[in-house]
Amino acid sequence: MDFRSRPNLWLRYFMTWLSPKFAVRTLYRIYHHKKLNLKNPTGLDEKIQWMKINYYKDNELVMQCADKYRVREYVKNCGCEEILVPLINNYHHASEINWEDLPEKFVLKWNFGCGGNVVCPDKNKLDIEQTIRDLNRFEKMKFHLIAAEPQYDFKDKRIVCEQFIETEDGHSPVDYKFYCFNGEAKYVLCCIGRGEQQKPSFYFFDRNWELQRLNKMGKAAPEGFTIPKPEGMDQLFDYAEKLSKPFPFVRADFYLEKGKAYFGELTFTPAGGFDRGRLPETDQLFGNMVHLPQHS
Repeated sequence: MDFRSRPNLWLRYFMTWLSPKFAVRTLYRIYHHKKLNLKNPTGLDEKIQWMKINYYKDNELVMQCADKYRVREYVKNCGCEEILVPLINNYHHASEINWEDLPEKFVLKWNFGCGGNVVCPDKNKLDIEQTIRDLNRFEKMKFHLIAAEPQYDFKDKRIVCEQFIETEDGHSPVDYKFYCFNGEAKYVLCCIGRGEQQKPSFYFFDRNWELQRLNKMGKAAPEGFTIPKPEGMDQLFDYAEKLSKPFPFVRADFYLEKGKAYFGELTFTPAGGFDRGRLPETDQLFGNMVHLPQHS
């Protein structure tokens, strides 16, 4: 079933509006081809569905940290203000943006959901009218209903405008995704080859910078395979643990450029909790490390 089409998008809206529990059960079966066990969840995706129903809804801290604007205050409160990407401005609607005031390079992103980002390395080449249409279209999306993700159900939608962070060769910096369980950053998903002509490759490493064969590329890597450990990686593990401390599970995303750390976002439901690309044994391994909060 193609949920990208408009009719199916409205079907998702309706299912979640009707019953979030019904929505997650239905979507889980569609994506994973098996029944969702909410009474005794074991895998990471199952536990994410449980937390959607029992933990994320009306959880003010989770909702703050899922908000790409308000999370900045959380990062400051954790004593990590130095890793925030400099903020240029924020807007409630695309019509409020004064394009002439923006620098030649910038990034625009809505504070809810995922996607809808505008990465602008050269304002002179930006189709402003099309960008406004794209921003307006994303604003209308009821993102919290698409995959029953209640942490995105907030009313104060904003467009965040941040400084453009780039490498010496003009590309966007590599992002590093830390899988954090109960405040411990266990693994980081690293990318090599992004910005080049070939497809990028992704590998998991632990804190000791040992390859973890947790995905298809990792399993296929030759014996002794590794990649150079980036400068500042140990510090990123520390930042990930500071920011993930209150949560049973969160993926903390960062950038590194010349050893300087930049905060990306906190993601509570990667792929909406329907990650078909994750190996089944990895899903179980990750799920075993999530200690679900008490629920009455």
